Formats: sequence, C-alpha cells, structure tokens
Amino acid sequence: TGVGVAFSRFLEVSSSTGLFIGAAMVFFYAVLGGMKGITYTQVAQYVVLIIAYTIPAIFISLNLTGNPIPALGLFSDATATGQPLLQNLEGLVTDLGFKSYLTQSDTTLNMFLFTMSLMIGTAGLPHVIVRFFTVPTVKDARSSAGWALVFIALLYLTAPAVAAMARMNLITTFYPNGTTEAPIAYEGRPDWVANWEKTGLLKFEDKNGDGLVNYSGDKEANELTVNNDIMVLANPEIAQLPGWVIALVAAGGLAAALSTAAGLLMAIASAISHDLIKSQINPNISEKGELLAARVAMAVAIAVATWLGLNPPGFAAQTVALAFGLAAASIFPALMMGIFSKRINNKGAVAGMLAGLIVTIVYIFLHKGWFFVASTASFSDADPLLFSIKSTSFGVVGALINFVVAYLVSNATEDVPADVQELVESIRIPRGAGSAVDH
Repeated sequence: TGVGVAFSRFLEVSSSTGLFIGAAMVFFYAVLGGMKGITYTQVAQYVVLIIAYTIPAIFISLNLTGNPIPALGLFSDATATGQPLLQNLEGLVTDLGFKSYLTQSDTTLNMFLFTMSLMIGTAGLPHVIVRFFTVPTVKDARSSAGWALVFIALLYLTAPAVAAMARMNLITTFYPNGTTEAPIAYEGRPDWVANWEKTGLLKFEDKNGDGLVNYSGDKEANELTVNNDIMVLANPEIAQLPGWVIALVAAGGLAAALSTAAGLLMAIASAISHDLIKSQINPNISEKGELLAARVAMAVAIAVATWLGLNPPGFAAQTVALAFGLAAASIFPALMMGIFSKRINNKGAVAGMLAGLIVTIVYIFLHKGWFFVASTASFSDADPLLFSIKSTSFGVVGALINFVVAYLVSNATEDVPADVQELVESIRIPRGAGSAVDH
C-alpha cells in the first residue's frame, strides 16, 4: 500500500498504477542485490527516511506551537490562539461533526494489548532480525540493537504529533476563517488537492452544487474523501512548507517503501530457499537451485503483496498493526524462549509458533474476512468476538498461546541437547563467549 501511495503521488498516476510500478521496481531491486548489498543501501535509505520524517514534523511543530520538538509541541499552546493545541483540534473536529479527538473510544484493555502488540511485534519482525546476521561480532549486534531502539522510539514518539498536526492543518486548509464560516471554493483549492485527486486517493463530490468544499463528519453532507494513507506524504504540502522539504519527504517515502519491501523479500526468500528447502527438504540442492528458489519465492511474495495492496484489509497503519500482531504471535515468543530458556526444544518452538500464528490469523480473518474478502467476515472490530479485543490487538493473545503450547510440547517430548543448552548459556554472558561468538 505504501509503495503504491508514494509512486502514485510523485508520478501523478492512479494508486493502482503506482502499486504495479512500485512492485516491479522492488522486485528488480531485491533480485539484483544480495543480503549484503541491500544492507548497505538500507543504511542510506534509513538515514533519508528518518530525516524526511522528522524534519517536516519539526517545521510543522514550529509553525503551530513554536516548539521544535514535535512530541512536546503536541502538548504546547498553539501560537495562533494561545490555547493548547489539542484543545484547538478538539474544537475543530467536534464543530464539524467528527468524533471527539481527545475522548478514549477504545477500552483500556484493547489499548493496552494494542500497544503491547506493537512493542513485541517490533522485536519479532523477521526483516529486522536478519539484519543481525550482517554484523561481524556479538558486540556490534548488541550495539546496533541499542541504536535501533533509539530510532524506533524517535519514530513512535513523533507519530502522534504528526497525526494531530496534520489533522489540524487539513481542517484549517478548507476552513481558513474558522469552522463557523464558509469553507473554501473548489475552484480555489490548493495545488496539493489537485495533485492528490489525480491518484484517486482524494475525492471531491459537490453534493449540494454550491461549489464549496464541505468537509464534515456527517456522511450525508460530507463532500471530501481523504484516504488516511496519504497523510504523511501530503502533510508538508498541506502545511505549505518549502519545496525542498516536500522533496525530502518524497525521497523519504520512496526510501521507506523500497527498504522495507526489499528487507521483507530477502527475509522471505532466505527462509524458503535456505532454511526450508536446503535445510529440511533437499540438502543437496545446488547454489544455482537455491538462488532460483529464492527468486521464485520473491516473485510469489510480490504477487501476494500486490493483490493485498489492491485489496487492503485496512488503511496502511491498520495493515502494519496486523503484521506486527502476526510477528508478535509467532516469532517473538520463540526468540525470547530461545534466549532465556534451556527447556524449550525444537518441537516445542515450532508447535508454539504454529499455534500462535494460526490462532491469530483465524481471529483476523473472522473480523476482516477470510483472505480479506470483507463480505465473509463474521465479526467486526466495532463489535469484536473476544473481550472487546480488536484484530489489530490480538497479537499478544497469540503470543501467550505460543508460550503455553511451546512449554507443554517441550515438556512432553525429548530434552534439549546438551550442546544447545551450552549455546543458550553462552549467549546469556554479557560479553559473549564460546560458541556464541563462534556461532
């Protein structure tokens, strides 16, 4: 989805065309570069990404509150009114008939599980974990993990501020004189509106024929449809930031799309070609055959991702939350038990991963539709099946099931080999020793 949005905006084509262009570029980019090559390019891409994400946020925070730190600006007074920024935003959205921005709409349990799912899901992302295979020493691996946490925290702390400020700028763009006055005329719309209309991700329908852009929470009266996926890329344009900042965000958006997609493809390809085919199915496969299997796996993965991009289970942030939930339910428990427990054997780990993954996928399908066909859904996130837990928050429950199944199966089967127990023990030593270093 993100690839399609980025390419559609800056090539000024429809979102579906942008998705196909992005998928083709990602395929050739990942196929031509190996693990090491993609690692170096991802370093450069992440530098561009983090700068492109934070610089506009700093500018917008300065414009709205005078505070250069977005996370602090969110709780500062707006320079235009002297009132708290969030209070201003609350007034704007409620005046237009949207639901309250400050009132908690979710249950506390669901919010806790959602936050926890994002946290442990981040630790279980496969394309992040495989990056540790590209560093030379245990010390470097630990150092890189520490820096990763710093930048992850930076992104997570900035995101709420970006969302709130983008919402405020969007409303004031169409109601420059306040929500009690008439909105702008469609003929006088800003250039960024016309540009995003070309992608089909922003639409205007003059329902009452007055030529004004009526943006409202009332579905019958609302004439403007803004896809949630465009907000990060459109934010600098909405805020009327300098052209070089908009160009920086464009570069960051494309860098994020390419680096993330390439990392995921490499993780999928290496898991199927090496870990599954070479290690389990055909140990005698040649390097040429292994490479072919990896490329076929990439092609299939891109085809599935393209289909999901055309038929997404939700907007980009929801889709990301579902992916994090799957990582939390499947990979994170095995990772934790592999480090901190010497009693979990391979059968237990695999059984736990399968149990957590299957239960979580089924729960998601029950709410989003089987294979994300909405008409086949039995429940909705507005009325969840289990204790008000939405599909985006279920990853923690899947992780708990994973832990329990892994423990039970491990205790019912053979003990862990002595050499594996020694490896686990050596990993725990802060400086790394023995087989941990050799491994």
